[in-house]
Amino acid sequence: MRRFDQKTASELAYAACRGAGAGEAAARSLAEATISAELHGKSAIGFRHLVDYLAAFVAGRLVGDAEPELSSPAAAIIRCDARGGIAQLGFDRAFEDLCRRCAAYGVAIFAQHNSYTSGELGWYVRRLAEAGLVAFAATNGPALMTAPGGKVPVYCTNPLAFAAPVENGPPLVVDQASSATAFVNVRERAERGETLPWGWAIDENGDETTDPHAAMKGALLTFGGPRGANIALMVEVLAAGLTGANWSLDAPSFDRGAETPGAGLFVVAIAPELMAPDFAGRLRRQTERLARLGIHIPGRGAGPSGMRAGPIELPSSLVDQIDAYRPRAPDRSVQS
Repeated sequence: MRRFDQKTASELAYAACRGAGAGEAAARSLAEATISAELHGKSAIGFRHLVDYLAAFVAGRLVGDAEPELSSPAAAIIRCDARGGIAQLGFDRAFEDLCRRCAAYGVAIFAQHNSYTSGELGWYVRRLAEAGLVAFAATNGPALMTAPGGKVPVYCTNPLAFAAPVENGPPLVVDQASSATAFVNVRERAERGETLPWGWAIDENGDETTDPHAAMKGALLTFGGPRGANIALMVEVLAAGLTGANWSLDAPSFDRGAETPGAGLFVVAIAPELMAPDFAGRLRRQTERLARLGIHIPGRGAGPSGMRAGPIELPSSLVDQIDAYRPRAPDRSVQS
């Protein structure tokens, strides 16, 4: 394992993105989101997922210099065409306007289509909660997961995230997929020669499997059976149906080919103080009461900022993968 402080890790991510073909704005946005995922305990979609972005820049399925196109079909709605680029940059471009519209109308919506995968979904809602807003988000991507009764992938992992401001503390953030596990966890177990727990995946014949190689040819399973599948369908309707993005069944792969997945991102922001003037204080007192009863509160116990303390630890093999994309100074030595 290799250890990095936050600044050095961010520089590693930024330089690798630039070397892979990302524009400056996209590289900075993606580096920030990657560090956030690591610091908030979402390493599966931190640096481990960054390698997918880097390969996608090189292959052309992720447009490095794409500038998001924003429009407003209604006063409380911001629509974004990511134009084949990263999802994070479109949200960055709309963030301040989204907050202003939410303050003016009490609620505002950000609906994005035509992007690569959204990465850590909690990153989007957490930022809004830090601005004093309650937020909900849903996103989709290429089909990786089936539902009870099915034998082929029909949904992505289709996560949803929720965040709310808490007085004198980090926001409450809930960020979870509809699948029993993340695809990158299956891929890593295959690389390490490890088996999967039962209930994670099926093989290409539709039979449950513990073989990660067979699982990657088959499909992930939802958590909680039909209940998880219902959530995945709701996410699909919000993230693809309402945004105009590709349905997961129609989305090109995120790790093969030269076409963008065309994923969707749907975010709702709510100004809580318009309805409950002491909302953040009430939520602080309620979460403290739940914690005293032994209930786990997402984000508590991770430090005053809600972030994990200490350095970012990455496997040396992963660092080498990422470092290979960093631009190198030209060799000016004279050959004899």
